[in-house]
Amino acid sequence: MMSTASWALMALFAPAAAALILAVVAPLRRRLIFSVGISLLGVITSLASAIMVVVGYAANLVPVELTVPWLTSAGRPFLDAGVHIDGISAPMLVVVAFVALCVQIFSIGYLDDEKAPSLGRYFAYQSLFLFSMQLLVLAPNLMQLFFGWEMVGATSYLLIGYWYAKPSAARAAVKAFWITKLADMGLLMGLILLVQNTGGFSWTAHLEPGIATAITLLLFVAVMGKSAQFPLHIWLPDAMEGPTPVSALLHAATMVAAGVFLVVRADPLFAQAPDTRMFMAYLGAGSALFAGLLALVQTDLKRVLAYSTCSQLGYMLAGIGAGSATAGFFHLTTHAFFKALLFLAAGAIIHAVGSNELSRMGGLAKKMPMTAFVFILGSLSLAGVPGLAGFFSKDLILETVVEQQLWLPAVALMLTAFLTALYMGRVILLAFFGPRVSEGHPHDPHFAMALPLLLLAIPSLAVGYFGHWIAGLSGNEYSFHITTTGIVASSLGLAGFGFSWVIWRKHPAEEPAPMRALAAFAKRAWVDNAYRFIYRRGLLLVASWAAWVDRYIVDALINACGALFIGGAGRARRIQTGNVRDYLFAVSLGALCLTAWGLWR
Repeated sequence: MMSTASWALMALFAPAAAALILAVVAPLRRRLIFSVGISLLGVITSLASAIMVVVGYAANLVPVELTVPWLTSAGRPFLDAGVHIDGISAPMLVVVAFVALCVQIFSIGYLDDEKAPSLGRYFAYQSLFLFSMQLLVLAPNLMQLFFGWEMVGATSYLLIGYWYAKPSAARAAVKAFWITKLADMGLLMGLILLVQNTGGFSWTAHLEPGIATAITLLLFVAVMGKSAQFPLHIWLPDAMEGPTPVSALLHAATMVAAGVFLVVRADPLFAQAPDTRMFMAYLGAGSALFAGLLALVQTDLKRVLAYSTCSQLGYMLAGIGAGSATAGFFHLTTHAFFKALLFLAAGAIIHAVGSNELSRMGGLAKKMPMTAFVFILGSLSLAGVPGLAGFFSKDLILETVVEQQLWLPAVALMLTAFLTALYMGRVILLAFFGPRVSEGHPHDPHFAMALPLLLLAIPSLAVGYFGHWIAGLSGNEYSFHITTTGIVASSLGLAGFGFSWVIWRKHPAEEPAPMRALAAFAKRAWVDNAYRFIYRRGLLLVASWAAWVDRYIVDALINACGALFIGGAGRARRIQTGNVRDYLFAVSLGALCLTAWGLWR
C-alpha cells in the first residue's frame, strides 16, 4: 500500500509527465485525442492522488515530509527538495487539482474551433501549470516554493499569451510577466536575507524583530504582485485577453492564490513581524475596496470578475494580517470554487453570445437557464449571502478584523461587501434579465462545458459547512456562530442586491450620474498612467544619462587608452628591422651598458 508521501509524489509528477510527453512527442501533441487524453489522464491522476493524500493525512493529523539533500556545500546539504504534507498543503492540493480538472474539461468544448496542434500546445501548458502549482504547494521550504512560484509565473505567461498572434494578448502576457517579475525581486531578496540570518529557508525560523520585519515585507512585495494588490494589480485585468478557461485557472486556485498561500505557509515568519501584519491588513482592505469600485463600472464581463478577484484576495490578506491565517485560508478555499464557477459560466455566456460586453447580452435567463442558475449561485456565494460557501469564510474574516479592533479595515471590508453584491447584481440584471440584445440563438452549453459548471456548483454551495474540518486539519478550531458583525455584513450584501435592482432593473442601459463619473475616473487608468510616467520620465531619463556617460566618458577613456597603446606599439615596431647586424649591435650595446652600470656601482 502506497504511503501518503508516495501519493503526494504521484500528485506532483503525473501532470509533469503529461506535459513532458506532449512537449517531446510532437505527433501526440498534434492529434487532439492524444493531447486531450494525456493531459486529462495527468490531472485525473493528480486529483485522485491528492484525495488519497488528504485521507492519509486526516487519519492521524501528523505532518509528513519526504526530502532528499540537494545543493550540498562543505559536506552539508544547502537545501532539501521533496514534499511536505500538512493541514495546509493537503487540502490545497485537492483544490488545485479539482479546479484544474474542471477547467481542462471545459476547455475541450470552449476551444473546439482551435486546430489540433494549437490545442496540443494548450493542454501541454495546462499540464505544466498544474505541475508548477503542485510543486509550490508541496514545497518543504521557501526555496523550493520559489522554484514553483517562478514556474507558475512562466507558464501563466504562456497561457495568457496562448493567442500570441493577437497583439492585445501578447501585450497582456508580457505585462503580466514583467509586473510579477518586478515584485518577485522582493521574494528573492527576502530569501537572501533569510539564509544569511538563519542558514536555511525554513518558514518556521526564529528571527530578530527587525530582521523579521524586513524579510516579511520583502516577501509581501512578491505577494502584492502575484495576488494583484494595489498598486501592482494592473496586470490582472489585462490578463483577461487569454482564453476564459485560463482566466478561471489563474483567478481561482492557482496563480493569484499563490500569493495568499505563501503568506499562509510562512505565517510563523509573519507572526514575528506585527508591523508587516498591520500593513497587510490595511493594504488588503484598501485593495478590496478599490478593486470593488473598479468592478462596479466595468462593461466587460470578464473584467468585472477580474477586479472582483483583486477585491477578494484583499479580503484574504486583511484576515491574515489581522492574525487569522485560518480565516484567510478558508476564504481562499471557498473562493477557489465559486470564482472558478463564475469564470467558466462567463465563458459559456461568451461562447454563446460571441462577446464579452455586457451591452451585447440581455435576456439570457430564458435562453440559458442552467448557466443563469449556476452564475447566480456563484454570485450569491461571492457576495456572502447566508447559507452559501462565501458567507462562512467572509464572515470569519470580518469577525477577526473586528475582534482586533482594526476599525478602518473593518469599515472598508464592510463597504466592499456592499459593493460586491452591488456589482454582481448589476451583472446579473444586465446579462440575464435585461432586454434581449444578443444576436443569434444563445443556448446552454453542451455536456463537456456543462459538467464542470455543475461540479463546481456543489462546493460553491456546500464547502462552507466544512470550515471546522478545514481548520481542524491544521490543528485550529472553528465553529460558526451568529454575531453582530455577520448580521451587519449580510444585511449590507442584501442591500447591495436591492440597490442594484432599483438602479438597473427598469433602465439597464442608463447608468446613474455617480456611476458615469466613477467610470470616467476608472477609464483614465490612473495607476497605469503613473507607471508610464515613472517609466518615461524617470527610468528612460536616467537610462539616457547613463547611455551618455557610457558613450562619451567611459568609452572615450577606453578608446583613448587603446589609441595610446596602439600608437606606442606602432613606434616600437620600427625598432624591429629584421637585420641581424642591427640586433647584434643592440645586444652588444646593452651588454656594455650593463657592464658600465655594474662597475659604477
